[in-house]
Amino acid sequence: MNIKIRGVNCEITGPISDYVNRKISSLEKFLEKKSETICEIEIGKTTNHHKSGDIFRAEINLMEPGKGQVFATAEANDLYSAIDIIRDEAEREIVTHKKKKDTLFRRGAGQVKNLLKRLNFRKNR
Repeated sequence: MNIKIRGVNCEITGPISDYVNRKISSLEKFLEKKSETICEIEIGKTTNHHKSGDIFRAEINLMEPGKGQVFATAEANDLYSAIDIIRDEAEREIVTHKKKKDTLFRRGAGQVKNLLKRLNFRKNR
C-alpha cells in the first residue's frame, strides 16, 4: 500500500509518521489488491487559535483499483486519537463494502438455483 501523509497547520514529525504508518498499514489485511492501493492521509490542526484548545483533524482517502474509494474524517482533542478514529471508520467501511458484495453474489446465485429447479421440475412432468 502506498501511504502519502500530508500535514496542515502542523509539522509531520518522525513519531507521528511512524504511528500513522503502523495504524494504516494494519488495514492491508482487509484489502485484496494490496500493492496497488493508494492511501492519502491528511492530518493537522483545524485552526491555530481555538478557544477550547487545539482541535486536530484527520482524513483518510483510500483508493483500491476496481473497488472504489473509502473516505473517512475525524476531529478530536488529540492527534493520535483522531488517527485511531479514522482507522476504525475506514476498517468498518471496507468490511461493510465487502459484505455487501458477498451478499449480492449469494442472493444472485440463489435466484439462479431456484430458476434451474423450476426448469427441471417442468421437464420432469
